[in-house]
Amino acid sequence: MRYVAWVGAVLMAGIVSASAQALPDIENGRYSLSPIAEGVIRLDTRTGTVSTCTDKGSGWACYVLPDERAALDTEIGRLQKDNDKLKAEFAQRGPAVAGKTDEALPKQDSLKPGKSGSADGERKIEIPLPSERDVDRVMAFVENAWRRLVDMASRIQRDSGGKI
Repeated sequence: MRYVAWVGAVLMAGIVSASAQALPDIENGRYSLSPIAEGVIRLDTRTGTVSTCTDKGSGWACYVLPDERAALDTEIGRLQKDNDKLKAEFAQRGPAVAGKTDEALPKQDSLKPGKSGSADGERKIEIPLPSERDVDRVMAFVENAWRRLVDMASRIQRDSGGKI
């Protein structure tokens, strides 16, 4: 009876050791494979690297694809360093505008009578009037537009057979 128990224990130990052997990486879930036209895309679920695997005739070869995220992280880091450097330079410069005060500006109108810089103290506004030539050009434009409008109305009435 002891012999049977001992044989059973040895068999159980053998079964446990056989199941404890390392499984291939694909079977234990490290890699995820997706078929493509040229071969397979392999995702390493531990590191996040992506590779393309193709059969070159002499065997399968996998090549790691460039990681755009790493390039973006590098650029973000560089820009953050530049930003910190510029902030430090700006802080060393002190106030941005010399002579700037926090006082409010006076509430007066510089163009009111008696406050302007003119010698007589009044505001003078001059509006130039149009010349005769400018008036003639405007009149010619209006006459031409009116003629076109009347011609267009006449054509519409003729085309509709006078039913308007």
